[in-house]
Amino acid sequence: MNNFRKMSFDTAKRIVVKIGSGVLTESYGLNVNVIRSISRQISGLIKEGREVILVSSGAMASGIRKIGLDMRPDEIPLRQAVAAVGQAGLIQEYETGFVQYGIKVAQILLTSDDLSNRQRYLNARNTLNALLNWNVVPIINENDTVAVEEIQFGDNDNLAAMITLQMDADILINLTDINGLYDKDPRSNSDARLIETIETINQDINKLASEIPGALGTGGMLSKVKAAGKVTSAGIPMVIARGDEDEVLIKLFAGEKMGTFFIPKEKKLPSRKCWIALTLKSEGVVIIDDGAVDAIVERGKSLLPIGIVDVEGNFKEGASIKFLDKNGEELGSGLVNYSAVDIRKIMGLKTKQISDTLGDKPYDEVVHRDNMVITVDGTCTI
Repeated sequence: MNNFRKMSFDTAKRIVVKIGSGVLTESYGLNVNVIRSISRQISGLIKEGREVILVSSGAMASGIRKIGLDMRPDEIPLRQAVAAVGQAGLIQEYETGFVQYGIKVAQILLTSDDLSNRQRYLNARNTLNALLNWNVVPIINENDTVAVEEIQFGDNDNLAAMITLQMDADILINLTDINGLYDKDPRSNSDARLIETIETINQDINKLASEIPGALGTGGMLSKVKAAGKVTSAGIPMVIARGDEDEVLIKLFAGEKMGTFFIPKEKKLPSRKCWIALTLKSEGVVIIDDGAVDAIVERGKSLLPIGIVDVEGNFKEGASIKFLDKNGEELGSGLVNYSAVDIRKIMGLKTKQISDTLGDKPYDEVVHRDNMVITVDGTCTI
């Protein structure tokens, strides 16, 4: 396992680095020394021929300081305004940090809606690829100024995971304010033990993570483990490490065993499958019978109307949905060819009966195999 960990860093060409609020924030605002250090270390990685995408928190802390507030406002419009002011200061500090090494930066602000729409998803990917080709460091944050609950990522851990998948990165490095995942909260338990390697993210791991909350940001340790679950399911490793550790990135790429390393699944999920399974938000559910379970999971077939026994939600054609067996166990997700209204009309019918019921038959399948991802034991498969 140690060899695999070292190899993951040695061979990583495209890297996503996420830095949390706990690393970037001091009592009075941004921790400029950390920003300078991270900028220098990333510049060194770029000089080695690697590509680095930075997902950075810190806009709120920067804005609070610039405006002169005593604390973060409770009202959403005020918080969004503070973030807007702070984002400018955050990028300015990064630009100052990188420019002395001849590296330029670019600001990218996103909402989850930008990644849920396939065309905008591809446009964003093309833009990021262009910046990387120019040796420009994309600095990504959620667009807090316009984001509402429906289009929020939730936290930058989730955003970093989505960017890692979108850009087919080789590794995700999640820098936080503690050394990694422990068997108990190290801030209140002196005997807490660091878990150096995790092969499988199960209920026990999630329970440990849920008991270690974040001190500053919206995402605690659980959100980081969930991010690890997404990227490792797609065949990409992730590490959680302490961001203010001296030379943390240099040490990681030098082979030092730091933080908690999450081992990925052996088979890498294609980009489009990652988008369907791990980026899109589900808009509904279809329940399928045992015959459909066997056809989809065991024989690699598409989902036909005859195998559907129930529908939940009011989604439209092309929506992302989850499919469950009759016991409520999630089997996977996919893009539907029919709306919920039409599926309710044709469920349980043979394919040749679709046109008689709907008046036409644009598709034989409710979900085609090419637009489907199966989930087995928490692992996404083609």
